[in-house]
Amino acid sequence: MSFDPTPPPGPLTAPLSALARAVYLGLALLFLVLGILGAFLPVLPTTPFILLSAWAAARSSPRLLGWLESHTAFGPMIRDWRRGGVVSRKAKWMSSGFMVASGGWLLWSNHPRWAAWAAIACMGTVAVWLWRRPERHAEDAESH
Repeated sequence: MSFDPTPPPGPLTAPLSALARAVYLGLALLFLVLGILGAFLPVLPTTPFILLSAWAAARSSPRLLGWLESHTAFGPMIRDWRRGGVVSRKAKWMSSGFMVASGGWLLWSNHPRWAAWAAIACMGTVAVWLWRRPERHAEDAESH
């Protein structure tokens, strides 16, 4: 399943009300902040929040979407995701490392064991999904 953060073109897309655009913009900014925080906090993932921010920005703010797409760190992950749900091997290893570190911290800290194991199970599910994503675009894989 591929995620395309741009709305479909043409008459299928009804203009959004000002309230809907404001809600989408608020979501885009919230997801962007969470994604930036995720770059510094091992418990929060960066990539999914940036992708969600691009999705919401595509529905509310062409200016924010353009900034995200041209950003040196965020742009490549958005473009890769649009072109077939690609996640780089580096991103997979970094995400996996942070999930392992977060799981270890949850077990070591004073959290209820059931909550720690529930979070670890969620992270494990995400890790399985993540490692099943392609690492290259289909046209790149054919040339190798």
